Amino acid sequence: MWHPFTQHYTADDPIVITHARGASLFDENAKEYLDLVSSWWVNIHGHAHPYIAQAIAKQANQLEHVMFAGFTHEPAIKLAEALLAIAPAYDKVFFTDNGSTAIEVALKIAYQYWHNQGQNRPRFVAFEGAYHGDTFGAMAVGKTSGYYDPFFDLLQEVTFLPFPATWLEDTTVEEKEAAALIALDLYLEEHANETAALILEPMIQGASGMAMCRPSFVEAVFKRCKTAGVLTIADEIMTGFGRTGKMIACDYLNGVYPDFLCLSKGITGGFLPLAVTLCRDRIYNAFLDETYAKALTHGHSYTANPLACAAALASLDVFEQEQTHQKIAALCQMHQEWAPRLLANPDIERVRHQGTILAFNLKNFNPGQTKKFKSLVIEAGLNIRPLGATVYILPPYCLTAEQLHSAYVRIIDCISQSK
Repeated sequence: MWHPFTQHYTADDPIVITHARGASLFDENAKEYLDLVSSWWVNIHGHAHPYIAQAIAKQANQLEHVMFAGFTHEPAIKLAEALLAIAPAYDKVFFTDNGSTAIEVALKIAYQYWHNQGQNRPRFVAFEGAYHGDTFGAMAVGKTSGYYDPFFDLLQEVTFLPFPATWLEDTTVEEKEAAALIALDLYLEEHANETAALILEPMIQGASGMAMCRPSFVEAVFKRCKTAGVLTIADEIMTGFGRTGKMIACDYLNGVYPDFLCLSKGITGGFLPLAVTLCRDRIYNAFLDETYAKALTHGHSYTANPLACAAALASLDVFEQEQTHQKIAALCQMHQEWAPRLLANPDIERVRHQGTILAFNLKNFNPGQTKKFKSLVIEAGLNIRPLGATVYILPPYCLTAEQLHSAYVRIIDCISQSK
C-alpha cells in the first residue's frame, strides 16, 4: 500500500489499528493511543459510537445507494434540511465526497456563475499558507501551503494575500491585520471585476500549521468583497461542527456570511466520507435555463450516499442527546487552563487556541528533534501528528479532563526528552 503524506523510504512501518472506542485507538498488541488529532480531524463524538453505527446498519438494510441524478432519497432530504437549519444564511446544498471536492465544486460554481451571466472572471484570490485540498482547483488556491511544488506549472494563477496569524500575547496583530486589509483593498481596486471569488479558512488555517486569526479580520474581508462584488468561499472543512466552539466558525462573524460554505470531515462523526457545498439562491438561480448549457455538470458516483447521510443525521442527533456543546465548552476551558503552563515552557512558543483546538510551536527545534518527538509521543501512547514545528491538539469531544491532563503531561515530557 502507498500511504498518504508518507515518504516510504524513511518512514517507519505503519501501526496496525484493530479497534477503537471513545477517544482511544488500539493496535494489534492491545496498546492504547489517545487520538488527539481525531484521526485527521474527522472524529467528533468518539470512535465506534454505537448510535451512529446503528443508524448506518439500519440504513444499509433499506437503501445502501442510488444515483443522485434523477433520484433522491429521505436521508439526503433530511440532512439538507438539517444543514440549512444549522446555517440558515444558505438555501441550497450540493453533495460531494470529501473536503477537496467540496472546495472544487465551490470554485467551479463561482466561476460558472459569472460565465452564465456573460462575464469572464478568471481570477481567484486566497491567503498565504492556505490549504484547501489536493484536487487541481483546490491545489491552485492552496499553492503557498508547501504541499504542491511539483505541480506549480499545471496550476492556474491565483493571487495570495498576507494572512495575519496571531497567538497569545501577540503585540503585532493589529499591524498585521491592517497590512493584510490594505493588500486586499489594493487588489480589489484593480481586479474586482476580473475576480470570481475569494476563498479562506475562517479563523484557522489547518494544514499549514493551525495558524489562527481573529474573527473581526475575517468579517472585514467578507464585507470588503461583498462591497466590491466578489463572491466569497468559506472553507470550513475542518472548523465545522463545533471545532471552534460554535457549530460553524462563521457564526462568530456577527451575521456576515460568505456566499459559499464548504463542510466535510466531522459531518458524519468520522464514520463515512461526505461533504457539502452550501450556497444561496441567487447563485443557484444563475444556473437555471431552458438549455443544458448553463447547468452545473459536476457530480460523483457516490453523491449523497444514503449511508453517509444517515451517519451525518445520527451525528447531529448525538449533539442533542449527549449535550455535545457542553463537552466542547469544557474542552475549551481545559485548553485555557493549560495555556499559561505552555507559555511558561522555554521550549514552546506561539501558543494559541480556539474552541477545542490548541496549538503551539516547538522553539528552536530542528527536523531531527521533531522526528524524535514524533516517535516519543507514539511510544507514550498519543496519536499526534505535528505540522512541521507545530504541535496541536484537536481531540474528539468525548475526551475527558483526566485524559487531556495526562496527555499534556506526556507531551511536555516528550518535548524535554527530544532536545
